[in-house]
Amino acid sequence: MTGFRPAYPLLTERLELRPHRMDDLDDLFAFHSRPEVVRYTPWPVRDREETRAALERKLPQGELTAAGQWLVLAIELRETGTVIGEVLLKWASEADRQGEIGFALHSDYQGKGLAAEAAREMLRVGFDELGLHRIVAVLDDRNAASARLLERLGMRREAHHLQALWFKGEWANEYAYALLADEWRAAAVNPRSGSAGSDRG
Repeated sequence: MTGFRPAYPLLTERLELRPHRMDDLDDLFAFHSRPEVVRYTPWPVRDREETRAALERKLPQGELTAAGQWLVLAIELRETGTVIGEVLLKWASEADRQGEIGFALHSDYQGKGLAAEAAREMLRVGFDELGLHRIVAVLDDRNAASARLLERLGMRREAHHLQALWFKGEWANEYAYALLADEWRAAAVNPRSGSAGSDRG
């Protein structure tokens, strides 16, 4: 595969997933500046100029041109047009068809199933469009809300790595979750299984 670009916009019941634009700055700053949002993300609390610089780096990340890159999309609430978060899909390996997902959501919109809705669509893109065989998610083991979200998506906890990295001034433990393409498709056929095809409820 020489490259991959989804057919935008990616629409779910409540959301539009799309590449970032410079006019996302105000919405992005609204959650990049919140300590409770970035507590478990790789980036620190950002001021407006730091958010602008980060946004400029995200602009070309609406397509994948080589393995190892991340697809980084804005999560836009369709009802209001507000960008409330970001969802990511890494094309980790072309030969082994491996991927990774991630997400961040404005704290005012958490607890409504929106992050799960966005992540579920990215799993679909990864498996059904990019042709991945396995998608993983790696998170701090104190991030209980995200762990529950991944489990609602049907992802399986495969590992618990102790003091796996030096993160924001302390040693952090990591959970590794994973889902296979066959498991994703089986759940889509039988959504009552409580796996990847199920809603948060």
